[in-house]
Amino acid sequence: MSRVADLRPDQLSAEQNRIYEEIAAPRAGVVRGPFAVWLRTPKIADAANRLGNSVRVEGKIDRRLLELAVLIVARHWNAEYVWFVHEKEGLEAGLSKDVIDAVSRNWEPKFSRSDEKVVYDIVTELHQTRTVGPISYKRAVAALGLEPFIELITAIGFYTTAAMMINAFDVPVPEGARPLLSHGR
Repeated sequence: MSRVADLRPDQLSAEQNRIYEEIAAPRAGVVRGPFAVWLRTPKIADAANRLGNSVRVEGKIDRRLLELAVLIVARHWNAEYVWFVHEKEGLEAGLSKDVIDAVSRNWEPKFSRSDEKVVYDIVTELHQTRTVGPISYKRAVAALGLEPFIELITAIGFYTTAAMMINAFDVPVPEGARPLLSHGR
């Protein structure tokens, strides 16, 4: 059970209702996860929605690579809700089940695509060293392009923030699912 109850429609201010509708539109008409918590602070909810959409909906980075980065962040933070949402989206975007399963177990996947290996290495390096070294930087920009690389780093930060919100507020996964728990924490 979440530490913060979801707001009911009758509890929303006009500003919250506007933001709710904007958040819900590309998400099957619902507001869940960190957005349900952020909605209590409309300016943050609005800014988070715009940043998330700029990467997730409007970005240039290949969706498959974005979803891989999101899953690595989710695994790093043990963010069950993020994993729950993005495992399916990763499969739909073209990630292999083997890659997703390896990430879920904190194993380095055996990649058949070099761009996925680059993304894995960048996200992992950021988590481990809190920076991207010059060799990794050059490799990533060469493989992805500068703008998609900027989007990748932004996505890593955004989904890290989302994961921290989910964990801090104990945001539940629908139907009580614990997709990462079965793979060990």
